[in-house]
Amino acid sequence: MPPKKRSSGTTQNKEVKPSVKSPSPDKKDNAELSIKKHKEKDEDFVGLCMTLQVTDLVCDQAWTFWKSVQKSIEDNPDTQRRMWGVCLYVTSTDMDVASFTLTQMQKAVELNVKQFLSLVRKLDVNMDTISSRVHSVLTHLEKRYDVTLALYQRFEKTCMKIFSADSVKEKEMQHTCWTMFLLAKGRALQMEDDLVIAFQLLLCVLEFFIKRCPAGALQPLYQSSISKAQSPPTRTSRRNQSKAKPRPPEPELDVQLLETLCEENDCNPEEVKNVYKNSFCAFLESMDLSRSQDLPQASELSRQYEEMHLRARDFDGRLFLDGDQTLLGPTSYPSQAAERTPKKNQPEEEAVLIPPQTPIRAAMSSIQQLRLDLTSTGDQPSANLVIYFKNCTVDPTDGVLRRVETLGQMFGQRFCSAAGPRMADTGRQRFTLGVRQYYKVMESMLKSEEKRLSVQNFSKLLNDSTFHTSLLACALQVVMATYGGPGVKTGGYTHATCGNGEPAESDLSFPWILDVFELAAFDFYKVIESFIKAEPSLSKDIVKHLEICEHLIMETLAWRKGSLVFDLLKQAQGEGSAEQPETPATLNQPLQHNHTAADLYLSPVRPGYRVLPPPQCPGTPPTSLGSLSQAPIPQHPRSNSLSLFYKKLYRLAYTRLNMLCSYLLSSNPDLEPFMWTLLQYTLQHQYELMRDRHLDQLIMSAMYAICKVKNVDLRFKTIVTAYKTMPNTNQETFKHVLITEGTELRGPHHDSIIIFYNQVFMQKLKNNIMQYASARPPTLSPIPQIPRSPYKYPSSPLRVPGSNNVYISPLKNPRMSPSIMTPRSRMLVSIGESFGPSNRFQKINQMVNSSDGSMKRSMEQGSAPKPLKRLRFDMDGQDEADGSKAAGESTLIQRLAEMSSTRCRMQEQKMKEDAESGKQ
Repeated sequence: MPPKKRSSGTTQNKEVKPSVKSPSPDKKDNAELSIKKHKEKDEDFVGLCMTLQVTDLVCDQAWTFWKSVQKSIEDNPDTQRRMWGVCLYVTSTDMDVASFTLTQMQKAVELNVKQFLSLVRKLDVNMDTISSRVHSVLTHLEKRYDVTLALYQRFEKTCMKIFSADSVKEKEMQHTCWTMFLLAKGRALQMEDDLVIAFQLLLCVLEFFIKRCPAGALQPLYQSSISKAQSPPTRTSRRNQSKAKPRPPEPELDVQLLETLCEENDCNPEEVKNVYKNSFCAFLESMDLSRSQDLPQASELSRQYEEMHLRARDFDGRLFLDGDQTLLGPTSYPSQAAERTPKKNQPEEEAVLIPPQTPIRAAMSSIQQLRLDLTSTGDQPSANLVIYFKNCTVDPTDGVLRRVETLGQMFGQRFCSAAGPRMADTGRQRFTLGVRQYYKVMESMLKSEEKRLSVQNFSKLLNDSTFHTSLLACALQVVMATYGGPGVKTGGYTHATCGNGEPAESDLSFPWILDVFELAAFDFYKVIESFIKAEPSLSKDIVKHLEICEHLIMETLAWRKGSLVFDLLKQAQGEGSAEQPETPATLNQPLQHNHTAADLYLSPVRPGYRVLPPPQCPGTPPTSLGSLSQAPIPQHPRSNSLSLFYKKLYRLAYTRLNMLCSYLLSSNPDLEPFMWTLLQYTLQHQYELMRDRHLDQLIMSAMYAICKVKNVDLRFKTIVTAYKTMPNTNQETFKHVLITEGTELRGPHHDSIIIFYNQVFMQKLKNNIMQYASARPPTLSPIPQIPRSPYKYPSSPLRVPGSNNVYISPLKNPRMSPSIMTPRSRMLVSIGESFGPSNRFQKINQMVNSSDGSMKRSMEQGSAPKPLKRLRFDMDGQDEADGSKAAGESTLIQRLAEMSSTRCRMQEQKMKEDAESGKQ
């Protein structure tokens, strides 16, 4: 398994071979021995094992692995050899005894990185074929590859702007520069897959090379950017003059040059200077380059990188320089997509071409916009905030300042633990941005509350420590997501894990910030909606990220053992089942988004009181902040926070259930109401099933249960296959389900979703489930009304119900016209602009309306997810035998009925949204 930190100087006990092309002297003897021991295996497979120098144990395990998945792989010699390589890599990684690098394996079987990752996913035919250890390694590998590819593409473009000629000498210098950057990234950065910090380090390396480069090799901009004080006439030193008089030590940093690089690349100079002084200078010292005016020897850099690469067993980043197919694949760079973008038909129409949003450009733009939005906000409470503080019965100023200082220390310690001790200044910079965002949003919230309630005394709210901690955590989450790029913006669905399955400290994605502040997920949830409303300058990506965080809390984080949610639910049900956090009767009413943070944080939550549901009248005004702060506590206070939580939980649960049903049960639409009723009952009356589990586990179990009692053939392996295609899902959700809680002697027991259904879900709900098989099933729960999300902009694309890759969106921004868009795997259509040949529209019309034989075949192929050929937890008599109905028995009539149903759903949803808009 690749080590977490490449900077470690320790080497493995196993002998490191420099290349598969350089066999050891005794390789021939080893080959003869292996052939004798493995004569029952394919000769070519054994030969590949010898090429990669694996042990006998790895060879045996990999062959067993291959035989277990062989039937699911197409019978093709090229594919077979590639799959052998994948099996060897997976086995070696799982056993942590790798004797070869990823690149060595790729070259041996002619496989690029993306093909390799795709084949690994295909190997997971049993859903538990790939272990959590291997999954974690591959997740990190894919992110490192994406980050390194993005950095190399930017490096190429930047070098074209820096160097004046495309000579062999300049090419050699670029090769040396890139190799030095790879070495510095591996040694100086603890988080190599942090795109922003790695890019800032790249600018430091470029500064180092530019000021040592002959002036004639530079473009005019960079010739003039070099400080005169750092341009001695002896810049091109003579290496043989060892007895020459030593020159005075040069300054560590050419500020003018670095600022030019930062300006050209939309990067903040202060942040890059911190990386230079704290990380890059330490690397230069370790290489004995900090006082040298000479460029480093290319051969020495390459040798040291080779050693680091062999220890890491990773891909060789130097191969980007050669356009090696193991890294880039058969096609050209994604960065060249702009050249392939279709132009407008009318050549006379001159449009301003906007460069495509590459990962680095997008990250730099987001950071620049965030800093711009916070330029007018200080690190201390503003004058307006001070007035609000002074108007309180108890002045919260001292508490606010002390809390910020304490949380800042906690944040700094954990950030350094994740990013490395040299990143302390970077952590302080990000925390400072978070504090500015915190004060800005707090002031906006208080202004809104003052306008709503006509009061200025917010003493109770502003002296609530949980409110302040949650608000600061949310502000910092915005900063972390802005800097983190795609990995952090997943909302924590792809948590990095160590080999033992524990979260890796270097993973800064949500809910990392909750762990840092020891903040309950339910408390953090209370501030999200108000935070978004109070900060209209948040980008669309950040708003979406916060919404995903909210979903993650509702799905799993709020249901962790010890969560406040369980205490509130016990209070709600303490005096009878009639008192629930949210009654089914209100599900078909519009979801009101008029709750504020004040309502939720001041919602009475005291032991001994039972919590009543809120009034059911849609027009009931929200509880005022003034009444909460002045009126005595009623005898039976209600929990607004729990009520709103359940309202959103129900709508999220139904949305995900509906999505799965549209994939799998379009021919049985009558089953969905029964599934929803069972699921809603479970969340309301059997909420203990959610403890340390995931909402989707209950959704899949409810689907399976209803299909069982209704005699509809739908097996878990089919449900899981469809579930994997849904957005923001994780394989651990169905592979690692809590079965029994831990004891003092034994830890908690986890197993697959089918074991959970048989041993837990079915046992708990058996009587209720069997009622659906009777002639008089339980009363159906109303279908929740799903309004437009308050977090989405009007122009957000909406998925067409029942489809996996069809989205509709109004085009309002000319910057995103088809003449500028980067080609994607999906077809992009813009109404109102020149789109191209008319046959493109004809093709779309044919896809929707045609009923000829070819379209029939295409529709049948996409009717439902093809069940997996085998599912380990679906065997041994735990589920139905594999002799059930084939999944591909769809007919044209069924498909047309599904299309008609989809159109009706879209029309019905549109009518609901129009009606809701009219009410608002």
